[in-house]
Formats: sequence, C-alpha cells, structure tokens
Amino acid sequence: MRGGGPGFGVARCCALALLGVPLAGCAGPLSSIDPAGRSAALVADLWWVMMAGAAVLFVATMAVVLVSVARPGIGAAVPWTVWLVGGGLVLPAAVLTPLLVYALWAGEQLLAHPGAATVVRIDVTARQWQWDVAYPGVEGEPVITTGVVHVPVDRPVDVHVTSADVIHSFWVPRLAGKIDAIPGHVNVVRLTATSAGTYRGQCAEFCGTGHAHMPFVVQAHPQESYADALRGAVRAAPAGTAPR
Repeated sequence: MRGGGPGFGVARCCALALLGVPLAGCAGPLSSIDPAGRSAALVADLWWVMMAGAAVLFVATMAVVLVSVARPGIGAAVPWTVWLVGGGLVLPAAVLTPLLVYALWAGEQLLAHPGAATVVRIDVTARQWQWDVAYPGVEGEPVITTGVVHVPVDRPVDVHVTSADVIHSFWVPRLAGKIDAIPGHVNVVRLTATSAGTYRGQCAEFCGTGHAHMPFVVQAHPQESYADALRGAVRAAPAGTAPR
C-alpha cells in the first residue's frame, strides 16, 4: 500500500524533490517508508508530510539568508516587528498548524478502536529472548507459535502485547508502528496487511545481551487460507508447545 492520506501526494512530491537521492536506499524489509499495511501507510504518510513541512521552513529560512547576503542593507529597511511577527510567529504557525492537524488525524486513525467488525485478536508475550504468540482456537485447539505471527490479509488484527520479564518493543515497520511490551501491562497495536507475504519484525527496545536475537516474522495469508495456515502451525509445533 502506498499511502493515501489528505495532502499526501503534494507532500511526498515536495519531499522527494529535495531528498530523492539521499533516500534512494531507504527501502527493504525493515523500512517504515515502504508500507505494506494500512497503519504503516499512515505512519509513512505522516513522515512525508512532516518532511515536506520541514523543507518549507528550511527553504524559507535559506531564502532570507541569501537575500541578506546578496543585499546587506535590505534587512535594515524592514521594521523589526515584521521580522519578529512574520518570521517568528506567522511563518511557523502557517506551516506547523496544518502539520499538527494532520498528525492528530493520523494518530486517531492508528488507534485500535473497540467495536470494529471482523477484528482478529492475537496475544503476544515477549521474553528474553523470544516472542510467544497465542491465537483463538481452531476447531477447539489452541494455537501457539514462537517467533512467527500469522495474520489474515485485509482484516484488522489487534495484537495484544505484554512481557514476561523486562520491557521489550514489538515493531513490524512495514505493517504498523511499534508498541512497548511491558511486564504486567497489555498494550494493543492494530495492523492490517494489504497483501500476502512475509514481513520482518524486531524488538526495538534494548532488553539484555540477547536483544539482537529477538527478530520475528509476520506471515500474512489470504483470508480463505488463514484457518489452514493456523492448522499447519499446530501440526508444525512440537508436542506440548505452550508459552512459558
């Protein structure tokens, strides 16, 4: 999915014009600006909009600097109140107010609002140093996987994240923002994969000497084959597998 929020097209074009070459390598399995899900697309859109706003402020500031260098006396002819009010209040407000409104709108869309239809619940428990994943039962049999999260395509999935020991952080950059896994507390992040595939995730909070060994993957399956994928996960799991 390639974004679609209000103002995204113009913002992305402006940012790409200024940063196309430096950002040419910003893609890959852990890229947050190469979204493959609705939540991640909102995050990427917000990034591009914020970058466009920063670019506008930078260009305006550099234009004033260049004019001052080219014509040293021009600044003295402008009342100081114009510089103070125009440059210190009007210009930042004109740029930052729309960015604030857009950020609030995007943040609201990212929340896991209760009552949404067809939401799939998955419980994830982080521990040093692995991820235990629990799903609703398939034909009465609970499903537990380790290091692999199975989700259906084009259905919202609420991932309820907690920790068995220290603070970890659940992050799948191409599908959603990150959420902390805190002992004794449950945080929820909603993700929706828009295409089938395997997406890499990583613990984004230093959690001890084995932190680097806490990757995981999210496997997105077509809705018609999701139940079969969970049954396959049950058969693939060793006997007696369950969260510790």
